[in-house]
Amino acid sequence: MTYIVALTGGIASGKTAVSNTFSDLGAAVVDTDLISREVVLPGNAGLAVLMEAFGTHILQSNGQLDRRRLRDIVFADKNKRELLESILHPLIRTESIRQLQQVDTPLAILVIPLLAESLDSGNAYQWVDRVLVVDVDEATQIRRLIARDQINKAQAQAMLDNQASRAQRLAIADDVIVNDWDLVALKAGVGVLYSKYLGMV
Repeated sequence: MTYIVALTGGIASGKTAVSNTFSDLGAAVVDTDLISREVVLPGNAGLAVLMEAFGTHILQSNGQLDRRRLRDIVFADKNKRELLESILHPLIRTESIRQLQQVDTPLAILVIPLLAESLDSGNAYQWVDRVLVVDVDEATQIRRLIARDQINKAQAQAMLDNQASRAQRLAIADDVIVNDWDLVALKAGVGVLYSKYLGMV
């Protein structure tokens, strides 16, 4: 039986560094961010439903989803964002479960960036065994976002404001790993958690 830990955290908190370290240690990793891209590839049901809901102008000339255009549409309209989530979240959850059922390692890390938001909207991943939050202060997130996405401070702040708050994420945490350390310290912290989780299997 595989022990499933949901890994979440705010934007630019370092979820990828944490999940990669778990993977290096031997855990299986299922990433809903990657799945969210797969379910809207040309030919997949998700893209067809999005076209019905938002129109064909969300497509690039090659038939791929124009993720930036769609993000701009939903970022400006809460109702459209909720519509997008109502379409994608069930598809992502179903595919996550399918992938987890194929796992043959004692520990699986299920990366869910918007876990707090999903729980808030009633789409709970209640079947996970534990929730791990990657925590970082807002100033660090903004600094990382500006550097990563080449955006200004106001844009970075708007992206943070569009997510669950730090307090909301910490409220659902069984474990917290702080990522304002260097990578060596972060990996050491993940190693401690990996041993802890194996002991819970």
